[in-house]
Amino acid sequence: MKIRRWLILGLLFVLFGCARYSPQEPTATIAITPTLGDPSVNTTSAPDPGMTARAYLDAWKSEDYAGMYSKLTSISKDAITAEDFEKQYRSIASEAALSGIDYEILSSLIVNPQSGQVGYRVILHSTLVGDIERDTSMNLTRENGEWHVQWDDTLVLPELSGDNYLAMERYIPSRGNIYDRNGKALVGQAEVTAIGIIPGQIDPAQADAVYGAIQRLLGLKPEDVQARFANYPPGSDWYLPLGEAPSSEVGKYYSILSSLTGFQMQLYKARYYYNGGIAPHLTGYVSTIQADEEEEYLRKGYRRDERVGQTGLEKWGEEYLSGKRGGALYVFNAQGQPVTRLAEVQPEPAKAIYTTIDKEFQEGVQKSIAGFRAAVVVMERDTGRILAMASSPKFDPNAFEPSNINSYTQLNEIFSNPDQPWINRATQGLYPLGSVFKIVTYAAALESKLFTPQSTYQCGYFFEELQGVTLTDWTYDHFLQDGETIPSGLLTLPEGLIRSCDPWFWHIGLTLFNAGKTTAVSDMAKGFGLGSPTGIVGVDEEAGQVPVPGSQLDATNLAIGQGSFLTTPLQVARFVAAVGNGGTLYRPQVIEKLSSPEGEETQMFKPIEDGTLPISQETLLSLQEAMHGVVASTKPFGTAWHRFTGLDIKVAGKTGTAESGSGKPHAWFAGYTFEERPNKPDIAAAVIVENAGEGSDYAAPIFRRIVELYFYGLPGKLFPWESSYYTTSTPTPEGYEEAPTPETLLPPQP
Repeated sequence: MKIRRWLILGLLFVLFGCARYSPQEPTATIAITPTLGDPSVNTTSAPDPGMTARAYLDAWKSEDYAGMYSKLTSISKDAITAEDFEKQYRSIASEAALSGIDYEILSSLIVNPQSGQVGYRVILHSTLVGDIERDTSMNLTRENGEWHVQWDDTLVLPELSGDNYLAMERYIPSRGNIYDRNGKALVGQAEVTAIGIIPGQIDPAQADAVYGAIQRLLGLKPEDVQARFANYPPGSDWYLPLGEAPSSEVGKYYSILSSLTGFQMQLYKARYYYNGGIAPHLTGYVSTIQADEEEEYLRKGYRRDERVGQTGLEKWGEEYLSGKRGGALYVFNAQGQPVTRLAEVQPEPAKAIYTTIDKEFQEGVQKSIAGFRAAVVVMERDTGRILAMASSPKFDPNAFEPSNINSYTQLNEIFSNPDQPWINRATQGLYPLGSVFKIVTYAAALESKLFTPQSTYQCGYFFEELQGVTLTDWTYDHFLQDGETIPSGLLTLPEGLIRSCDPWFWHIGLTLFNAGKTTAVSDMAKGFGLGSPTGIVGVDEEAGQVPVPGSQLDATNLAIGQGSFLTTPLQVARFVAAVGNGGTLYRPQVIEKLSSPEGEETQMFKPIEDGTLPISQETLLSLQEAMHGVVASTKPFGTAWHRFTGLDIKVAGKTGTAESGSGKPHAWFAGYTFEERPNKPDIAAAVIVENAGEGSDYAAPIFRRIVELYFYGLPGKLFPWESSYYTTSTPTPEGYEEAPTPETLLPPQP
């Protein structure tokens, strides 16, 4: 081995030696090319856990619980199902009355390639106790290269470690009252007595005392009560609910009442609607929070057992009538012991609603249409303030209180009644207007310049200007009944309105249509505020519809308020008031003010002018004179003059008899007063009685009664169907029971 090594070294020496000492010979160069570059280290940075934390918190903010759950680690998902996870967050939101959350990322740290931590500030917005702000942290783990959240309750608040939980003590102010314009209570919190009888247990010797007590406390006449149990088996022990009265009133006679056999009383404390409901369709009612609404109301700060407004002013004014709730939010440990109080806020008193309604007047109007399917709207002519709004049949809002022993039976009676008493016919009933619409057609005729107040028309029994169609005037129907009614003859345009001559107005509608003014009547109707909501605050209303005639027959139908035209009594009262006040369309108003418990006014509602009638002063004056003639003229006979004889109040108006499509026609009367008394504002009113007959026979007498009640405080002339005030001579007006409720009135879900 040594010999071989030396031989190799020797050869190398010779080679390098020859190369070094022979410079004349070319030098051999050996090029060495590198095959690998310098070594380098490439690293892939882990994703920022803050991005995952932000996505999780954004999902919480938008209440995307499925999105939150998707960010959890596998271990966290094993510990809680998606359903329970969502339930936990919803429970926290409900208990703390959260309206929302906000957050701020404070730090983001990668502890090692598989672990991270994000610090953040969470702000819980509580409806009851304000904002709760805490700094907390979120631990994250990498799974398949992505960060996932290690879930526990401290992600909500750091105090919720272990098995700690939140609990809110809720401070609820007493619900505000609803008053009439003079401060008389329509609705309030009270101790109430539910009253009923067991007919089979009434001692005949005490019967007069029992019925007397019922009439004194509930205003029900003995014959009305007896009619209610007419079908009960003799000697029956069935309970008959009758109504409710303030316990303060019942207490005055308690010693006597408690001794009457068959007379039943039960005390409860709740929202009380006086006298079985004064303007119940306007005030509305409260009822318990339904299961599907519970989370919504809990997060607003309500208790589960509270009553909330469902319709009318109770619903509209919920935020005022319920006051500003307060509460104290606590953290409790697993043993149910308080750990800490996070925040506390005291409640603020509720506000009261003062309406524009006059209590006694409203009750008189309600009684005037009792027994009918009907509606009345009465407003101050020059302001739009509603003095009375009545819909019949009415309902008792006290029936919606579960602690009222009468509730179950009364609710069943309400929702099984085919006449749909819960419908506010004054604002939601949609009807053809009939001849009251001739006011609009009259205005369109004069504004078209194709007619003047001096224009005349021969008003006969028949209208034959439509090819192939003959229409009959109302006088012909009367002729068939009495054999005496003659055609109205030659009439000027104002006389045509006074006499309500159908052919005159058919002629106007057809003439305007043939002259190319196809939208003249429709446009005038819309200018009078028909076919669109009035804008009334606090009450649900329907818009109605104003068709544009597409044919000659459509034009003649619309000219007398028939065809597919529909309106509400509220819209009619509004435009009639505008005719009477000089042309101003006021927004109907039912809320006068909001007030603190101390009586301090916090918000005042004032009359709002929504526009003017699109007619000239000359047209307006002509219309006013003609409408006065309807109730005062004897040549030609105004259609309602005989209903207003002896009334020393200046009145103008228009009758209407609208074909309903089933049964007898609807009876209308709309008008206004023009007394101009400095201490008694003039009024305008619209009256409809469904399927009753002619406007002059039913609606006009009711309108007169309204005027008497308003100016005199008492009814004057008896109704044709009355034997005494508010007592009908027959169970219902003749023919009334024949007709069903219009299909336009659809019931809400009970």
